[in-house]
Amino acid sequence: MCGITGWISYERDLSVEAATLDAMTETMSCRGPDDRGTWTQGPAALGHRRLAIIDLPGGRQPMTVDTPDGTVALVYSGEAYNFTELRRELTARGHRFTTDSDTEVVLRGYLAWGDRIAERLNGMYAFAIWDGRDQRLVMIRDRMGIKPFCYRRTPDGVLFGSEPKAILAHPLVTARVTLDGLRELFTMIKTPGHAVWDGIAEVEPGTVVTVDRAGLHRRVYWQLETRPHTDDRATTLTTVRSLLDDIVRRQLVADVPRCTLLSGGLDSSAMTAIAARQLAAHDEKVRSFAVDFTGQTDHFVADEYRATPDTPFVHDLARTAHTDHQDIVLDAEALADPDIRARVARARDLPSGFGDMDSSLYLLFRAIRDQSTVALSGESADEVFGGYRQFFDEEARRGETFPWLVGWGSVPGRSGEVLRPGLVDALDLEGYIADGYRTATAAVRRLDGESDFEYRMRVICHLHLTRFVRILLDRKDRMSMAVGLEVRVPYCDHRLVEYVYNAPWALKSFDGREKSLLREATADLLPTSVYDRVKSPYPSTQDPQYAVALQKQAKELLARPAHPVFGLVDHDLLREAADRTAPVHTQLARHGLERALDLAVWLDLYHPDLQLA
Repeated sequence: MCGITGWISYERDLSVEAATLDAMTETMSCRGPDDRGTWTQGPAALGHRRLAIIDLPGGRQPMTVDTPDGTVALVYSGEAYNFTELRRELTARGHRFTTDSDTEVVLRGYLAWGDRIAERLNGMYAFAIWDGRDQRLVMIRDRMGIKPFCYRRTPDGVLFGSEPKAILAHPLVTARVTLDGLRELFTMIKTPGHAVWDGIAEVEPGTVVTVDRAGLHRRVYWQLETRPHTDDRATTLTTVRSLLDDIVRRQLVADVPRCTLLSGGLDSSAMTAIAARQLAAHDEKVRSFAVDFTGQTDHFVADEYRATPDTPFVHDLARTAHTDHQDIVLDAEALADPDIRARVARARDLPSGFGDMDSSLYLLFRAIRDQSTVALSGESADEVFGGYRQFFDEEARRGETFPWLVGWGSVPGRSGEVLRPGLVDALDLEGYIADGYRTATAAVRRLDGESDFEYRMRVICHLHLTRFVRILLDRKDRMSMAVGLEVRVPYCDHRLVEYVYNAPWALKSFDGREKSLLREATADLLPTSVYDRVKSPYPSTQDPQYAVALQKQAKELLARPAHPVFGLVDHDLLREAADRTAPVHTQLARHGLERALDLAVWLDLYHPDLQLA
């Protein structure tokens, strides 16, 4: 796992641009604390920051191969979980390896198959290859969009990086956000390719982007496709379990300490239990970590989203699977710390909108990083297997919008929002969401003979797997890599995603519950409490002292009426939220306070040129 960046300029000799390349590369230091490297040749400049996971001494980058027709150079971020099989195949074809790293497998795979190496990889990856033989740059991103990858076209080439901050460090780039960028920021619809910053785009998941002197070209090498599912229930359950066993086995491979993230829900519990059984065969224990909040279990109040606290279920699974478990307990002071808010904004390059859930995730990962370098996560199982309540909500099923927005409306319509009314009108988020929904649903192919209900559920599944999950994957990557922790996501293995996506909804919910296939496929590993538990989202603190701290910080911000945040935030609405005496311990009630404070720190850090007209 690493951070990559680069600059291709067909009208310059970039060997004299070391200072600029160094500045871009250093923005990725959090993603790669173990090593750094740069490489230039003519119009190409590549930078790399390394987090060493596999072949610690041998995987340095940029990695190059000299051929009779020119040098081929690679900067690579991620993991190829099938690199051992690919290495054997390449060796049989005559390739000779000088390291044991998956990076060299990817590089020599490119020499053998060109950009078709993308179709052969199983993993999470974002990498760029400068092919000096024909003077072109090849950028490839994994199928599900697990690893971030963005670029910006220039008059004579391209800039690229794992994150926008690498591109924003270039002196030719202005940090600008237009109304269209704010629309993307204030809605949870994740338009493919949209990176919020003006002029910066994302390499879309499952896509190869090639840049040469003639311009920029895209090739989609993978997308979620509709296929008939002919397996019966028993065969489907067996296949799901077999896939999960293989996926977890592959993703436990590392030359550094690894662990699992455990929430006590079905997703993380099943994954952790599989990992524990596999490691026990080698006389090893899996380490597991969970986030908790001071006093949360003892004083928990059920709400419409969370019926139970996580900790009792976490401990049940840890006992059953015999994990070496540790709770990371956070208090309100740490969650509300302005320095942590700034670190979160810097990690994401944006004001997140997730409030304490981002702060707690960052603090959890920072604590884990002291003891482990790789963590397996249960992220994405809800999207794959159908775990969210909107999958079962009749209004969401019938609604002509993204299902996770039903009940919210557009984000500025939510209770507690503090954006300026004039800005809300200019944004027209309802129209932006409607346009995005039409585009997203047009990509879903209906199976011949599929009933109206089954097709509607297919659409809902497709939207979650191509839009919603990408929001969460980006969040998890940014928060983890900000502290140099590699988080792997077994449920995003494309083989599992393809197989379960095409299982009809009647099979995915055969017992009338969420995630029926996952629950039954792993039932033998789970304690009864976890097997029977209803879906509960990532936890949020209920400590009233957290809200008190937010209100205090909001009042301090209000005392600075010249702050640029008030070009976006309504002063009176924020004052109302800061003075509110009614309970503000819930996420929804705190939303406006967190929104204003996030925007303010983002403006302080990035000083973006906001184009609001």
